[in-house]
Amino acid sequence: MTTCLTSARFALSGIEAEAMSKAMLVDTDVMIDYLRGHGRAVALVRKHADRIILSSVVVAELYAGVKGSREQTILDDLVSLFPVVPMTVEIARNAGLFRRDYGKSHGVGLADAILAATAQSETAELCTLNVKHYPMMKGLKPAHARKK
Repeated sequence: MTTCLTSARFALSGIEAEAMSKAMLVDTDVMIDYLRGHGRAVALVRKHADRIILSSVVVAELYAGVKGSREQTILDDLVSLFPVVPMTVEIARNAGLFRRDYGKSHGVGLADAILAATAQSETAELCTLNVKHYPMMKGLKPAHARKK
């Protein structure tokens, strides 16, 4: 399994050369850590900024946590740096099927199902702190991170 995190810093390991240019879909938890200034998340985002894409669901989750106009301005600036993948019928269909197939057995919520379907649609790695939320990602080799 590809990892985004070593015990000391974010790093990629076990990725073939062609995967290095693959898009990286970043989950809300990693972006929150970045906004909070957590060193490993900051290093990851800076290192892979040219490959990072965001799901429209991640953007919505980030804005849901905004407190005040200053934070909103900071988030506006951050979101403007990355391509945002909109919801499509294909993503919605696959997310619904992921939720159906893994919701009860693995506790997969709709937002996580949408993120997995977005990664699949974009043929992107998924970088998250919540690997257990993505049992459907076996074939996509999700990137994952662990908190300190």
